[in-house]
Amino acid sequence: MPPGLNIRERSEEIFDLDFDQYVYGNPFNPSSIETRSHKKQKHLTKDETTSSCNTSIQVRDYIRAYAQKVMAVETPLQNVAASSAGSEGGAVEEEESVDGMKLVQLLIACAEAVACRDRSHASTLLNELRSSALPFGTSFQRVASCFVQGLSERLTMIQPLGRIVDPMVVKKPGTTSDKEEALHLFYQICPQIQFGHLVANALIVEAFEGESSVHVIDLGMTLGLPHGNQWRDLIDILVNWVGPTPRRIRITGVGNHSNRLQAIGIELEHYAETSGVDLEVSVVESPLENLKAEKLNLKDNEILVVNSIFQLHSVVKESRGALNSVLQMIHALNPKVLAVVEQDSSHNGPFFLARFMEALHYYSAVFDSLDIMLPKYDTRRAKIEQFYLAEEIKNIISYEGPARVERHERVDQWRRRMSRARFQPVPIKQLTQAKKWLNSRSFDGYTLVEEKGCLVLGWKSRPIIAASCWKCF
Repeated sequence: MPPGLNIRERSEEIFDLDFDQYVYGNPFNPSSIETRSHKKQKHLTKDETTSSCNTSIQVRDYIRAYAQKVMAVETPLQNVAASSAGSEGGAVEEEESVDGMKLVQLLIACAEAVACRDRSHASTLLNELRSSALPFGTSFQRVASCFVQGLSERLTMIQPLGRIVDPMVVKKPGTTSDKEEALHLFYQICPQIQFGHLVANALIVEAFEGESSVHVIDLGMTLGLPHGNQWRDLIDILVNWVGPTPRRIRITGVGNHSNRLQAIGIELEHYAETSGVDLEVSVVESPLENLKAEKLNLKDNEILVVNSIFQLHSVVKESRGALNSVLQMIHALNPKVLAVVEQDSSHNGPFFLARFMEALHYYSAVFDSLDIMLPKYDTRRAKIEQFYLAEEIKNIISYEGPARVERHERVDQWRRRMSRARFQPVPIKQLTQAKKWLNSRSFDGYTLVEEKGCLVLGWKSRPIIAASCWKCF
């Protein structure tokens, strides 16, 4: 069977041909389609505005063109398969890959029906998708099952005139312990969070040079991971550091659930004491957008470093006011370094279809990487996918307004936002160190590149995570 018949590679080829055009403003950009429709709606009557979907013809034109491109790639590959499949295994692989392409088309058609508030058609497609998008199937079937959940939730929340109800009205309560376990498994098995900690710690240690007393403000407190993993790694670095290190280090963790964060702080202080490092950990219980400088117990004789791992995207709102307030507050603190690690994808667009497609592309790559790392029926993989990644996916495509907090953006957009907030980039010089770390952990298929001073972790060169460093100007 030729390697091009692998469903993952075929999906990538299709997206390479069409996806960047879809998202970034070339002929098939749903953002521009919906924007034109939105402008027209200002001149429509009430009856016209409440029709099932004012953009349905335009969007269906896009879907039709997209499907044609899918088939243009699919047909010659099927012909190659027919001529080369001389075994039963080859025939099975061909059938699976064809089913995979049909699943892509079904997902897009269902997303269009949901966007158009066509409940009947969307429900029919969802029923069909549930029989094909298997949570223990191929990597794409598994990611599709999460998108089916998200589409179903969004359809449930849509009310007349397209209003999205408060998700707490319909959201089923999740098990916190399951989500925490899934996050911990994701940290242990996948490189994304570990990469963020590695780069941020390297930047922080670099900022420590020549300083006797330092204060690290950790937004999110290492994501609430149970053992304060990032700061354990930092303590280990300081223990093995050649040369002078700060005499005293303070870490202030900012986040919700102060009891859990305080327990992490106590454990970290004990670990530091046994390692000969003078460490004090304190906790400020506050949502990021409400954080005030006076809560941080700043001191004149210490330099300040701010650490943000997967946090700032949660305060990116439609008005940009919340993020601006947070960045202004950080700027007023005048930190020596602001280390930022974020998902490198465009999941904050105002238009549902464009957001759906970008998320499908991004999470297909993430699920594909899990296919290499863990067996199909490994319970750890199922927990990561269903209790961690699926929650992100559902938030991106199901919710609107304040409930939508997974507002990931590309690193270029972060550059613009940071520049407006009077931060300037500091080039990250740890590419060689990060590559050595990646190779030593056998994360096969992951790539690392330097892009305009940032480090970008990718899967098969598809950007996944971006780390950047900033200082005030």
